[in-house]
Amino acid sequence: MEANPLLSSYTHESRVWDEMFTGTDVRSSYRQFVDALRGIQAAEMTHKDELAKKLFMSQGITFTVYSSGEGIEKIFPFDIVPRIIEASEWNLIERGIKQRLKALNIFLKDIYSNQFIIRDGLIPAKLIYSCPNFTRPMMNVPVPHDIYTHITGIDLIRDHDGSFYVLEDNLRTPSGVSYMLENRSITYRIFPDLIRKNKVLPGKRLPRPADEKPDGFGGQAAEQPHRCVTHARYL
Repeated sequence: MEANPLLSSYTHESRVWDEMFTGTDVRSSYRQFVDALRGIQAAEMTHKDELAKKLFMSQGITFTVYSSGEGIEKIFPFDIVPRIIEASEWNLIERGIKQRLKALNIFLKDIYSNQFIIRDGLIPAKLIYSCPNFTRPMMNVPVPHDIYTHITGIDLIRDHDGSFYVLEDNLRTPSGVSYMLENRSITYRIFPDLIRKNKVLPGKRLPRPADEKPDGFGGQAAEQPHRCVTHARYL
């Protein structure tokens, strides 16, 4: 690698996709970030990493690990080196996720109504009815705009050639969304200039559409909006 103390011992793994390096050079999306690292000593990077951990803990950005019946609070894993996705890559991901969510909502509508997918033998009935999250009282219940999942967390992985694949779909309440928002906030704190210089799309507008949608989702704007509190198993 280029003369940089932080990257002097960096090794490129074969058959593993490296977001930052091609094996011989820095990828275009990371050049500004790598240039910024040249002026940072290893001790300062360690300090930034420790600062991020303290901020997560002090702000309560944790999750509970249950071991031997005891709940242990741990901070959410966070890498101070950001994962950069270029606009062209994100456009592809966005189109694919929208298509996937449309298919998932159509699937849920069918499962809770006509069940053509079971009648046609594409999915065994036992697979559906044995699922602990299948909610029988929802059978034939009309859902506004046929949308069963409003906020979804899609876990992505990347293959050795850079292709994106879906690891799993989280259709209940994707708590990971809050971690994503806080990750961005922490990155602003430890690298205040990098996000601005790299023209990163903002993520702050995400909570607003999520808050606005429920009030008028039934087709009419509600003067007195209602919120439903339900059992945790349905979240």
